[in-house]
Amino acid sequence: MNELTEKEALNKAAAYCTASERCCSEVTSKLVQWGVDVKTQEKILKRLLDERFIDEERYCRFFVNDKFRFNKWGRMKISQALYMKKIPSSVFSRYLEEIEERDYMNVLRSLLSSKRKSIRDNDDYQLNMKLIRFALSRGFEMNIIRKCLQLSDEYDLLD
Repeated sequence: MNELTEKEALNKAAAYCTASERCCSEVTSKLVQWGVDVKTQEKILKRLLDERFIDEERYCRFFVNDKFRFNKWGRMKISQALYMKKIPSSVFSRYLEEIEERDYMNVLRSLLSSKRKSIRDNDDYQLNMKLIRFALSRGFEMNIIRKCLQLSDEYDLLD
């Protein structure tokens, strides 16, 4: 494989960042994949940060919004994914807190409602356990899950 010059690697990394929002760890892993040495990686990352091709605040805002709105992930799963991308919680915690509680509950409620239809279990205990496991795997907190299940049970009694 050809060695990339610093300028070629910078241009390639800038194009990579322009295509979609990226964080430092994603760009670093691309640079490693392209065979760029560590010293050059640091220079390129600094330049991309200075020129705002990479902005972790902006990245977190979009990441949290996209994963919540489109993938219907809970706060725990989103924060775990950002942690895996080596973004400090001090950067992303504010964006997790911006998720409206009403929207959060509505997303969980609709997920549980759809899942409930697909579960074939007559025993309420088993049904609730499966729903809880499902919601936990989506990254929702236990207290919110219980609250949603309790509310849905109350609505079932009214029907």
